[in-house]
Amino acid sequence: MMTLADRLRCGETIYSGWIATPEPLIAEVAARQGFDCVSLDMQHGLHDPISVMRSIGGIVHAGKPAGVRVPVGDFAMASRALDMGAEIIIAPMINSLADAEALVAATKYPPIGGRSWGPARAMMLHGLDPSTQLATGDTSSIVLAMIETREAADVVDDILALDGIDGVFMGPSDLSVTLSDGQEIEPAAEWLDEPIKRIVDRAGEAGKIAGAFAFNATRARAFASLGYRFIAMGPDQVYLAAGIRALLDGLR
Repeated sequence: MMTLADRLRCGETIYSGWIATPEPLIAEVAARQGFDCVSLDMQHGLHDPISVMRSIGGIVHAGKPAGVRVPVGDFAMASRALDMGAEIIIAPMINSLADAEALVAATKYPPIGGRSWGPARAMMLHGLDPSTQLATGDTSSIVLAMIETREAADVVDDILALDGIDGVFMGPSDLSVTLSDGQEIEPAAEWLDEPIKRIVDRAGEAGKIAGAFAFNATRARAFASLGYRFIAMGPDQVYLAAGIRALLDGLR
């Protein structure tokens, strides 16, 4: 059976749910729908390590891979999320090569990184013995550095060239804020088209994965057409609101 990493490296487009609410049942319900993957947001969402651990279990038991966006600079949580069974790590505000190096150090085993050993929950969820986990852990996990600032965009080639960085994840909202010098937040602005395309093109030239956050299906299709292959859609509050509206519209 192909892993999430296998599917992404083969060029498949993966659509991920995006869960901000720290309730494992919500993550599990999302995993039982049509998403290819479900990601948990610790940066702007309300998750803590316990809710992440429990939510990953629900996602995996529903037959889907789990991802985690860790808080800014919390590379220790990136390592813990992998230990808990996450298959993809999204790290925000990777603005320099030093940031990327710290991310690799926490998420890849030696000699690539310096990840500490302790994936007990991951081995339980994925049915792996320690030798197999050690041998496959680096290739079966995907580590994405978020490119969402002017500084990160300027050094995207250096970040992509780093061994252990599997790809980048474009954050259009913050990219619009930083590239407009704080004057606007407009993730669908036409003037963002060029930097959005440049990021995916640079990833493609480096032979690595490009991911992005899409706030609706139209943007998701646009990103996929450019070559983005890991596309997160959400958050879960949007799903709930849309479902309520659709239910009430049926009464009218």
